[in-house]
Amino acid sequence: MDKEILDILKEMQSDMKSMQGDIKSIKTTQEEHTQILRALEHKTDVISAEQENLKHEVFEIKGEVKSMRKDLSSVEIITANNWSDIAKLKAIG
Repeated sequence: MDKEILDILKEMQSDMKSMQGDIKSIKTTQEEHTQILRALEHKTDVISAEQENLKHEVFEIKGEVKSMRKDLSSVEIITANNWSDIAKLKAIG
């Protein structure tokens, strides 16, 4: 009976050592996952900052395009007036 108990205790000790190894492995894997998650969070923050910069640049470009359209409309109006003046001068001369 004592031998059976001793064998059971030895088997339990062996199982516990095996479980301790498994726990260390799990901890290592968990640390690796934590590092990967931190890297992904950092990358996400970088991408978010880049997106904000792009938004500002797009709004700036949009404003510049509106301004250019306004300027182009002014040039078209002035050009039309110049053609009208040229036609009048040709009619006089």
